Amino acid sequence: MQPSTSDKSIRTEVIQALTSQQAWHYAVLPYEMENRTIRMYVAEGNHSLELEEELEVLLGKRIEMKPIEASILRKELGKYYRQPGDSRQKTESIEFNGEASGDFLGNLIREAKEVGSSDVHLEPYENRCRLRFRIDGVLVERYVIQKSDYPSLVNKIKIQANLDIAEKRLPQDGRIFMVDRGKGKLDIRVSVLPTLHGEKVVMRLLGADASHIRLEKLGFDEMALENYQEGIKRPTGMVLISGPTGSGKTTTLYATLQQLNKSERNILTIEDPIEYTLEGVNQVQLKENIGLDFPGAMRSFLRQDPDIIMVGEIRDQATASMAIRASLTGHLVLSTIHTNWSWGIVARLLDMGIPAYLLADTLNTAVAQRLVRLLCPHCKEEEAFLPGLYPPRFQPPTELSSHFVKQGCEHCFYTGYQGRQAIYEVISIDRELAHHIKESNLNVLDILRTKGFKSLSDNAFSLMALGATSIEEVYPILAGG
Repeated sequence: MQPSTSDKSIRTEVIQALTSQQAWHYAVLPYEMENRTIRMYVAEGNHSLELEEELEVLLGKRIEMKPIEASILRKELGKYYRQPGDSRQKTESIEFNGEASGDFLGNLIREAKEVGSSDVHLEPYENRCRLRFRIDGVLVERYVIQKSDYPSLVNKIKIQANLDIAEKRLPQDGRIFMVDRGKGKLDIRVSVLPTLHGEKVVMRLLGADASHIRLEKLGFDEMALENYQEGIKRPTGMVLISGPTGSGKTTTLYATLQQLNKSERNILTIEDPIEYTLEGVNQVQLKENIGLDFPGAMRSFLRQDPDIIMVGEIRDQATASMAIRASLTGHLVLSTIHTNWSWGIVARLLDMGIPAYLLADTLNTAVAQRLVRLLCPHCKEEEAFLPGLYPPRFQPPTELSSHFVKQGCEHCFYTGYQGRQAIYEVISIDRELAHHIKESNLNVLDILRTKGFKSLSDNAFSLMALGATSIEEVYPILAGG
């Protein structure tokens, strides 16, 4: 089988059989390893017995070659190995002693910020170490360094994060505060985890300024945005957003705070962690180790004469009860909760023990959202659409004759995607729906449809039909209904 960007990724330990320099020099791509045999792709016309023998001597293993098209091989090599002469990449061996270490670490963090990475992963293996960026929710390998250079880099990070460099047996957590040459401050959360071959480090980039985020730019359709705006304009009640981790809920909340942030309002937030900063908003970092948890912070908030309270997440009955109490006493409460769809918020809060009549009186708006990667405009290609691509039992609202598929190029780091967009489903709780909540009647889908409700799958299908994303990207959403 020839590789393509749609195939399952090649395992890391297989890729590590060759360095980037070796892979490009010999123009081969290892794709499978079994016992003492490595199977490799080679460009058609380049396969020779001499090449096999040289690689066998170099690697000390038996080599099996499989010819593929040269264009496909180049694309896959670019996906897994850095290209020689690429100015964005460092050399295989990097000196981390003294100033060079500081320069590399600072440049690494700056590059991660510039390409929109949320996390930087530093991972040690038996013979080498790799550095990966999480871009648009997917990890992309950016650098490979020698194993001997890795401890110096980890120690530099641990010193910056005020961690114990002598402790290599237990996990550690810390923070780095960085000023980026006049471009603003960056708060970096550092996690160090001991593994088989050394300490794995993850640096999460926080502290971005939220003043530029606008609700209109996030992905709401016209009706959903109108319903959401109606909910947040009310002076009291709750607006709750659901979705899995990493679905953009915090970004939506901060776009909401940005709109509501007026000089005459007192806005307080309790978060874990504080991912954005916003001038004019009083932000509190959760510190459960000293007793500062969500319920405790909200009790203190109510003595601070707030107009709007944002709670990072409703995790338990205590937090839910305090949110209900705050909304009943004249405050607007914004928060997130983990459910699969917007009406599931009602079921989740009822399961937490919130009385139905209180929930009906306080819930303004229920929202569900997901993040969808957008196809790279530089390399996406149009193909005929086959009905078998849909999930089982999915009924498309319209028939498609064609769709766009991912390819991969240097603009998108060979992932086929560039950027993300949120999709939403929004339920505005009116008198009819409030009555159903009081009666604990959760079977309301037909009623919602009569009100023009669009589900996550409806909006995901629309985005795919426009050619903005692929069927692979929205498949889980379509399968979930």
